[in-house]
Amino acid sequence: MSSISAAQAPKGLEGVVATTSSICYIDGEQGVLAYRGIDIHELADNSTFEETCYLLWFGKLPARDELKGLRDRLAQERKLDPAIINLLRTAPKESLPMDVLRTAVSALSFYDRDDKKNDHEANVNKAIRLTSQIAMIVAAYDRIRKGQAVVEPDKSLSHSGNFLLQLNGAKPSQTAERALDIALILHADHELNASTFAARVTAATLSDMHSAVTSAVGCLKGPLHGGANEAVFHILEAIDRAGADPVEHIKTMLAQKQKVPGFGHRVYHTEDPRATHLRKMSHNLGKSSGQAKWFDMSEKIEKFIKAEKKLNANVDFYSASTYHILGIGVDLFTPVFAVSRISGWTAHVIEQLDDNRLIRPRADYIGPAYPQRYIPMERR
Repeated sequence: MSSISAAQAPKGLEGVVATTSSICYIDGEQGVLAYRGIDIHELADNSTFEETCYLLWFGKLPARDELKGLRDRLAQERKLDPAIINLLRTAPKESLPMDVLRTAVSALSFYDRDDKKNDHEANVNKAIRLTSQIAMIVAAYDRIRKGQAVVEPDKSLSHSGNFLLQLNGAKPSQTAERALDIALILHADHELNASTFAARVTAATLSDMHSAVTSAVGCLKGPLHGGANEAVFHILEAIDRAGADPVEHIKTMLAQKQKVPGFGHRVYHTEDPRATHLRKMSHNLGKSSGQAKWFDMSEKIEKFIKAEKKLNANVDFYSASTYHILGIGVDLFTPVFAVSRISGWTAHVIEQLDDNRLIRPRADYIGPAYPQRYIPMERR
């Protein structure tokens, strides 16, 4: 039986094409990211998260009535079974929000009316439902662990506006709402990243949408995937507490062979196009909120790393300061990633199941040469 050699399938499957997809286009050399062929810069400048969800799920931009229909459905599904709220209340208060989210997403399947269905329409219904529910879970658990009341949604607000309302307990400013909306658009999909691939592998077994998304959440939790912006902000906090010079702090880290998170990318060989918008957002939010110090530190670090290491900032670097200024706690940065990426995960699960084939790669065996003989216990 023939198999692909390790030389053909490099470590980490870097550069290996695993499937065809019509959802996300990336050109790492030119720094291009596009959803259904529409450049991320155009979407960030002109679209909303709800419209981007429609684009990902249905393959085209919606007409006015179609977008209203989706917004109405997201609003209708912005509710959680009391059993899920109870689950959040009984989770240990020291639990990581990503662990709680992973468990709650799995439990959502118990109360989903389409749980036993796996057809296209049912999966679209579950995609809409999960997008509303995941945002509510993240906000509700954060308030519960702080001893605060769970906030009811406001049907007049956007998805981003509702999340900030339910997280912070107050209606957000238009600036904050739009900033989060753009951040959600930028994080919505990124082709076969680790969590999306995990979701497609699970779906390919003909498992269900909730199982696939649970796999994705577990994958996103890893610091090499979704946790990098948390690490970025921990560095900014350390610099701020010590009153240190940002560049000197980073020089010390490099001298100690520590990795500086938020720089470089497996796919992009130029600037991550998402970082372009997040840099601007961090600057504008910092200026308008009187918290410019976070952007100022970040900018100094970015210029130094680019000059010293020839590395560009990626999506995680400026999202750290942006999320902090929006009132999002550092251990919620990765869950907020999931609040956005649920749109892309579900789009890929739908696409996978619409034309499914079990994903079953091979490994290049490098163990002891065959055949090895079994050695009886008394001769070992």
